[in-house]
Amino acid sequence: MALEDHLTTEALNPRSLEIDRLSAREIVTLMNEEDARAIAAVGAVGDAVAIAVERAADCLKRGGRILYIGAGTSGRLGVLDASECPPTFNSRPEQVVGLIAGGHTALTRAVEGAEDDPERGAADLLALEPGPNDIVIGIATSGRTPYVLGAVELAKSRGAFTVGIACNERSVLGGVVDLDIAPVVGPEVVAGSTRLKAGTATKVILNMITTGAMVLIGKTYGNRMIDLQPTNHKLRLRTRRILRELGDISDDEAARLLEATNGRLKPALVAALAGVTPEQAEVLLNRCGGQVRSAVAAATRDEMPA
Repeated sequence: MALEDHLTTEALNPRSLEIDRLSAREIVTLMNEEDARAIAAVGAVGDAVAIAVERAADCLKRGGRILYIGAGTSGRLGVLDASECPPTFNSRPEQVVGLIAGGHTALTRAVEGAEDDPERGAADLLALEPGPNDIVIGIATSGRTPYVLGAVELAKSRGAFTVGIACNERSVLGGVVDLDIAPVVGPEVVAGSTRLKAGTATKVILNMITTGAMVLIGKTYGNRMIDLQPTNHKLRLRTRRILRELGDISDDEAARLLEATNGRLKPALVAALAGVTPEQAEVLLNRCGGQVRSAVAAATRDEMPA
């Protein structure tokens, strides 16, 4: 019996055995019902995901990084999640990094054999010089991708905290990482096409890890993005609107504060909420680790800088 015969992600889905006989609407209904199973599978491993969120936040607070590594769809999802953090949370590009087997070319087309080389996985990760302040997250639906396993072993040898995301229980990857996250989504509607439910579950978990970590380190106020980069007209308007609404100030006042803070929302928001100058807001934020609520609370306790 081949190894693939033991993998849930490679099994046949009895609900879609005759998918080629279904109408377009029936296919859509079937896939939607199966995707709901993926979401439920993520919920079942919520405790493990929460640990990953906490560890990722701790790493970022210590000046470390979130490093994703994967192959194929798994690698693309890691790169996608990493690339969306800077515009959303104003994180530095090097704080969340995604590596994919085969490099940039593999983002748009398959690179034959790239995922089968554990030494290449180790070498690609070594180029980033991972260490104890980093969290390295290996993404492999099967849980046995050699490229990912090689990278994880390298990460462990350098003291990084390692996480594995796979969609099969008791996987090889799960057995070697510090934290195993294994949402068992079940067989795909098209056998072995793990860009479907497995990809959905993976994307949801990656969303949770980076978003949760960024929230914990103060990148939001309530559910508003307050550390976004106003790099275009739309984002500049959004920044001013958020400041106006949260600070309960006029549009003219919001524009004035943003001009005084070079367009950065967090110090402008502290200035509006605490009634301090933009310069004092900067000092308060630095004292409070970038946490807006803590900075405002410090100001109300008469801990304002001179």
